[in-house]
Amino acid sequence: MEGNNQTMVTEFILIGFSSISSSPLVLSVVFVSAYAAALVGNISIITLIGLCSTLHTPMYFFLINLSLLDLCCTTAVVPQMLRNLMNEKKTISFQGCLTQAYFFVIFLITELLLLVVMAFDRYIAICHPLRYTVIMNQKVCNYLVIGIWLCGVLLANIHVLSLLRLSFCGPSTINHFFCELPPLLQLSCTDTSFNRYLMLVTDIFLGFGCFLLTLVSYVYIASSILKIRSTQGKKKAFSTCSSHVIVVTIFYSSAIYTYVRPPYLYQDIDKIVAVLYTVLTPVLNPLIYSLRNKEVKEAFKKSVRLNRN
Repeated sequence: MEGNNQTMVTEFILIGFSSISSSPLVLSVVFVSAYAAALVGNISIITLIGLCSTLHTPMYFFLINLSLLDLCCTTAVVPQMLRNLMNEKKTISFQGCLTQAYFFVIFLITELLLLVVMAFDRYIAICHPLRYTVIMNQKVCNYLVIGIWLCGVLLANIHVLSLLRLSFCGPSTINHFFCELPPLLQLSCTDTSFNRYLMLVTDIFLGFGCFLLTLVSYVYIASSILKIRSTQGKKKAFSTCSSHVIVVTIFYSSAIYTYVRPPYLYQDIDKIVAVLYTVLTPVLNPLIYSLRNKEVKEAFKKSVRLNRN
């Protein structure tokens, strides 16, 4: 780029948690442990579902994709964060920053859409059980997953390409532990109104749209559960979707809080909130789906017995 569009900044400084905590060693231990737990938990879920034929259903097919997204999301963020925590030089190259932002947006948007698909899957399973295998057949599931991944890539391309039209001529200090769009826009020395409008449109139509679709699905699910006469039947129906409700609550509340605001309002507290959807959610998802899901626990016990024999 030439003239006014020339990019002056060649690398960014990531403040990370230095403005919040003065104990990088403690933070490193915490995040290394969390990252290891996320890797072990999600890889275990993917492996267990892949090996156990009783879990080869649409719900667990989507769960594999959720675990894969969690692995990708946390891997896009945590290694760089740990590097900066353990080194005095807390920098990331301009290209590396845009690459990290690009992949993180892909995984964030794809997970938003996947949670909607998972809510729709539970809606069909509970509200239309007799038609479930017809509606949610393997071809439909494949198309849904391919579609949401393509949407994630397309929207990430739009957001990151819009960043390339901006100039970053200083300051070069990002008040965050990774390259996320809101704090990154604060550093541009050119007009970012188009980028802010683009984020706003994405937040309204994608963020709130996904949230409303998920909410509507669970309104119908709750209505159907209340019509079940037996207490045991209600309990069984609720157990099939309670895990998803917990995941959705944690993910949506933290992501919407971060993105449905102007970038200039970004503060230190937002780093803590970002930890929820970049680190905590990938750790909790395997625990929620394994500890609260009878089928997963049975499959795990069966695999343990087979290994012992």
